[in-house]
Parts: sequence; structure tokens; C-alpha cells
Amino acid sequence: MSCADEYTPKLRARGYRMIPQRLAILHVLHHSGGHLSPAEVYERALAQLPSLTEPTVYRTLEFLAENGLARPAHMGNGHLVYEIARHEHHHLKCRVCGSELEVEHTLLKSMYQKLETESGYKLTDSHLTFFGLCPNCQKGD
Repeated sequence: MSCADEYTPKLRARGYRMIPQRLAILHVLHHSGGHLSPAEVYERALAQLPSLTEPTVYRTLEFLAENGLARPAHMGNGHLVYEIARHEHHHLKCRVCGSELEVEHTLLKSMYQKLETESGYKLTDSHLTFFGLCPNCQKGD
């Protein structure tokens, strides 16, 4: 299945068209296998769409995040990175070596429910990154 086949129906269901810029950026995110900065998305998408501009990438990433197709995350450097929205999950990131581990949302589901109950808020997005030291860095490897 191509990226167009997978994501076009999702956009159409929300009343939007699949335009070349969205498709190029979705393709990059889909095949990246991880988080990319907007600059990295721009560099990779430029090969597919030479007329693409960096401001368009930023706007499109925000649009895709607002529509549930991309997921923004703060990974400790003060800047947002993006990944394709496949499933709800979180991250553990080592402050020394930078290794990452994906954490399934189900492990934190009760915490999210408690937050909603006690605050009265309805959480609409959830993507957390926890920072610490991985087992290797704790050993001093």
C-alpha cells in the first residue's frame, strides 16, 4: 500500500485534499522509522518535491499533527520533532548516550485516567518523553 493510499482517505474524511506537499512529508515521516526535526523532513522531502519550501514544511507538520497524522514530541533539545502517528506511545531517553526506548501507552493509561478525573480535563493528546540513564550508562559502559 502506498502512502497516498493509506493517508488520502484519512484526510478526505476530515474534509481535506491530499496535496503534493502533504504527501511528500507523510512519505518521509512514514519511512523514517523515528523522529525527525522539521529541517530533516525538509531535506528528505526536497528530493521528492524540489519546489518545497521550509516554511511549507513547518506549516504542513503542524497541520498533520492537528489532524492526527503526525505526532510532535519534545526530545530534550528544546525543539519539536515529528513522527508518523501509528499508535499511542511514549519514550524513555538516555541523557548520556541518547538511546531511546518506546513505552506502550497502556503502561500509563491509569495515570492519564486519574489526571482526567482529578483535573476535569479531557486529554486530547498524549506523548511524553522521560529522561534518565539507560542500563549501560548506569554501569559506566
